Amino acid sequence: MSTRVELFCDGACSGNPGVGGWGGILRCGATEKELSGAEWETTNNRMEMTAAIRGLEALTRPCEVVVTTDSQYLVKGMTEWLSGWIRRGWVNSKKEPVLNRDLWERLLELSKTHRIQWTWIRGHNGHAENERCDALARGAIDELRKKGQGRR
Repeated sequence: MSTRVELFCDGACSGNPGVGGWGGILRCGATEKELSGAEWETTNNRMEMTAAIRGLEALTRPCEVVVTTDSQYLVKGMTEWLSGWIRRGWVNSKKEPVLNRDLWERLLELSKTHRIQWTWIRGHNGHAENERCDALARGAIDELRKKGQGRR
């Protein structure tokens, strides 16, 4: 695994739950690729996770990946909480089923392919890539709404 890739990702939601979007930037050396998408009925946390998943899925071979996100939920989930959830049978510390288990399981699967470093940054604080990912996510929401006019 010698290829080093940076993945910047963000999610956004208009209402929570509501219409949501995600955006990501993959960077390998001087090459960048922007990704985005949206869903009708979702949550901000699901969009944050989806941004990371779609970015990791876009990689064509195992890589060393630095994921940078403003989601503490995503970073803490992957670095602090996941092992406990698995040990307890996907139950959290409050003895409740873990939310978004489908996405956590997909991230766990992807983390077996790539060596991932999860990095948190403060959102909406002038970080250029985070701001761009936020714009991609919000743009995807706008596009979905345009395509689905009349849908609530």
